[in-house]
Amino acid sequence: MKKTFLTIGLLIATVFTVKAQDIADNAIGLRFSGGTGVGAEFSYQRDLGFNNRLEVDLGLSHGLSDFKAAGLYEWVWNLEEKFNWYAGAGGGIVSQSGTGVFAAGIIGVEYDFDVPVLLSLDYRPELGLGGSVNGLGSNLAFSVRYQF
Repeated sequence: MKKTFLTIGLLIATVFTVKAQDIADNAIGLRFSGGTGVGAEFSYQRDLGFNNRLEVDLGLSHGLSDFKAAGLYEWVWNLEEKFNWYAGAGGGIVSQSGTGVFAAGIIGVEYDFDVPVLLSLDYRPELGLGGSVNGLGSNLAFSVRYQF
């Protein structure tokens, strides 16, 4: 049911989006999360054109022995002049209490300052198999990124 609402919402947003916006070619920073996250993750975003981007996150803990890596394809829409919202899907691998894989979605909002700083708040539900993400999990995160 949630997937149906998300799909319908994305289709409606795509149809009614008429104003394009610029997203930086690259952004790098930290994603601070809770839930099934590892606390803080290194985050990199790469513009793919047509208001789409790739986000790659890597979280490390316990002396680098535990990690969580995620890759997400995102669509970005403009709400106001420097205020965007985005949604996407992807997956990753985790090595915490065993190794596992997970599928993930993401939805969030971001603010692009006049200086090359991007702040965002997002929600990432995950469906995992193995490791610490076995079953359903999610995390809410605040991110700070430098754009270049």
